[in-house]
Amino acid sequence: MSLFGSKEEDGAQRQVRWNLIDSARLEVIPLKNLDSQLQYLPEGSSVSVTASPAKTLEDTWILSRKLSERGFKPVPHLAARMLTSETQLVSLISQLPEVGASELFLVGGDAPDPFGPFVDSIQVLESILALDHGLDHIGVTAYPDGHSFINETTLSESLHAKQALLESAGLSGHASTQMCFDPAAIRGWLQRERDAGLTIPIRLGIPGAVDRAKLLSIGARLGVGASLRFLKKNKSTVTRLFAPGGYNPNKLLRPLTGVVEPLGIEGLHIFTFNQIEKTEMWRRANLS
Repeated sequence: MSLFGSKEEDGAQRQVRWNLIDSARLEVIPLKNLDSQLQYLPEGSSVSVTASPAKTLEDTWILSRKLSERGFKPVPHLAARMLTSETQLVSLISQLPEVGASELFLVGGDAPDPFGPFVDSIQVLESILALDHGLDHIGVTAYPDGHSFINETTLSESLHAKQALLESAGLSGHASTQMCFDPAAIRGWLQRERDAGLTIPIRLGIPGAVDRAKLLSIGARLGVGASLRFLKKNKSTVTRLFAPGGYNPNKLLRPLTGVVEPLGIEGLHIFTFNQIEKTEMWRRANLS
């Protein structure tokens, strides 16, 4: 099978891909262009709400509350490097019941310099676990394609440390991967991590059915530079991933269906870049 898989899927592979798409969680960004797109979110679904250096963590909490009031289940992102103080962290955690959130997603954050005392998400996780947090689940990040300023050894050690902290606290968790456009790299990275003792479930982070220009422009601002550099270096990959009319997520998913169950991949984390209508059209077409 080629990197992008055969054009034909057998029934088992198709069912695996269907299950992934059915359980997908959509991610949104607290920007003005989101309002007109909220109507396309699946009714009552869990929605991941980003924390962008261009906004504040309070903006993430405000949008989470708005989504909760409209019947969704918000999962706010908490970026360690955007926290200005321990006091702000305590305040944000105490507000989670008010915004209807029982789950949190921790990221290090892409701010070049920390806004306050927290340098990474391990420090924030340790602080949260020492609080009366009331959380049922915490998600953390993973980087199959590497990070712009953190080496691979540190990334791996950090991921395993966060798994250990969650286990010691008796709290369930998962790791969502940052965008990676190379199925072979995803497969190889996850196999190495599983061999090294990583046991928490994985959710694959993939772009939704978004325009190539939107993906490249917004993706660069949101800190997915490594994956974007991969695209720019591998022109043939770009050609095959981006068909006329837009990017098709299936071109990333099909080559991975055979390792979903063996490697503990439980679902998808879809970066919509606020193009929810197009992403939902793709998702529903695949489920129909």
